[in-house]
Amino acid sequence: MNTGRLLELTVSDLALIDRLRLTLEPGLNVISGETGAGKSLLIDALGLVTGARADATLIRHGSESARVEALFDRLPEPLIAVREVAVGGRSTARLDDLATTASRLADEIGPLVEIHGQHDQQRLLDERWQRDLLDAFGGHGAARATMADAVERWRANRAALAELAIEPRDLARRVDLLEHEAAEVAAGRLRPGEADEIRARLAAAQHGEAIARGAATVHDALTADGAGAREATAVASREARGLARMDQRFAPLAERLAGLEAELTDVAAEIRGLADGIDHDPGALAALEERLGTIYALERRYGEDEEAVIAHGERALAELERLRGLDDERARRQREDAALLTEVAREASALSEARRTAADALVASVGGILEELGFSPRVFEVGLGRRVAAADEAAIELDGDAVAFDASGADQVVYRLAPNPGEPARPLARIASGGELSRVALAIKQVLAEADQTPVLIFDEVDSGIGGRSADPVGRSLWALARRHQVLCVTHLPQIAAHADAHYRIAKRERDGRTVTEVERLDREGRIVELAQMLGGEAGGATGLASARELLDRAEAWRGGVAQAG
Repeated sequence: MNTGRLLELTVSDLALIDRLRLTLEPGLNVISGETGAGKSLLIDALGLVTGARADATLIRHGSESARVEALFDRLPEPLIAVREVAVGGRSTARLDDLATTASRLADEIGPLVEIHGQHDQQRLLDERWQRDLLDAFGGHGAARATMADAVERWRANRAALAELAIEPRDLARRVDLLEHEAAEVAAGRLRPGEADEIRARLAAAQHGEAIARGAATVHDALTADGAGAREATAVASREARGLARMDQRFAPLAERLAGLEAELTDVAAEIRGLADGIDHDPGALAALEERLGTIYALERRYGEDEEAVIAHGERALAELERLRGLDDERARRQREDAALLTEVAREASALSEARRTAADALVASVGGILEELGFSPRVFEVGLGRRVAAADEAAIELDGDAVAFDASGADQVVYRLAPNPGEPARPLARIASGGELSRVALAIKQVLAEADQTPVLIFDEVDSGIGGRSADPVGRSLWALARRHQVLCVTHLPQIAAHADAHYRIAKRERDGRTVTEVERLDREGRIVELAQMLGGEAGGATGLASARELLDRAEAWRGGVAQAG
């Protein structure tokens, strides 16, 4: 038995359950009890710790919250998963005492537990699910992935090809427009930051006379003979150098004054240069304004600044190049389409061949178990077919036919059953008997268990529609399945319960004026009493007890014989 089995389940304030602790065993654990006692509540509780949607209506009346705790076998230490649901609908979760989310519970605990109920039996009627089960049995995961990848690459190429489908007239209009835009941007010869420079020059020109007068005043203040700051600083600098020769403490001051003299000379020269550079020529100013108008016009059409306009021109040129090469690209894509469809057909053919081989093996394996479950030989069939593609649908050629396909391949898989000798096999979806469907689902699960790594398998109402004659083989099948997995089964049939490795009875009791659900692990004598009640109700008496003892003895003898033979 792999690690990951469920060691213990504790439930508090969930519907009729006040507080319940269930310690489970390896192998087949069976839960029985009267209708309405809450057997399926334990399945709901397990659903919560595997990340199922929280339902506040399950909270016990008068309680603020419901709590489920599951303890799983794991090395080097057990794994604890907790889920709480509050009255307001908010749920909290913990893994190993660390807060987590329901989705994380689904990721961590979901792979440990697989719950099978009537929903799963109904899902078995879906032919897509039947195909997935066949692929799981055959180990076709890699082939399915290769097929899906081939189809995805074909679809991506088809999408690109569709984008190339442009009417010649529309193509000519687009080429003309792009040529015009690219040429207009190129003719503009824009330079990033040019508009800012022109605006600054125009603003300075508007105040040209005032700037010239001010610059002249500053220049004169710095350089005027006899009264300019530069000459006064030069005098001070010479005197300071003389003092420094007599007293070195004046040397730093002399150096600073020398620096000031040079700085004043530079400032005076720069001021003159700026003043001389102010535009006074009306013609030059008009040219600047015209250039700024050109920049503004391009920005209105193609972008918010020079960089954006230049980028638009580059994109127009690139799109032009692409459109001019459109015919070549379309031809290349069409060639790729044919090559990719050929690859899809090759992968679909390989997957079909693998499925045919797996179908034969699945028929043999499931058919053998169904015989043990009371069916006639050769009752189970797996049909493989293909759908001819419609006229407007993509197709691949397989065995001379143009067939439809998708990412899962080109095969239609149908499970058929012929429960009545002489009658043709019919698809499972057309089988009226729920008991037949339950046994088929169990047989398929038992076959798939060889490759299934899920440690814990839960069966709720697997015996739906099954009569007493078929129940004993179902019990044996569940027990055999429980040799590789831990199995938890809710049942109302004594023939199934007799094969349990551990048998639990769940019942309603009245405590302090309220109904509560309790669970009890039964010893052998307790099992006989419970089996007697399941066989004939409370009034079974001595005859019922004798029948129950015989039923349990027979189940134990069969299991002992199997174990000895193994």
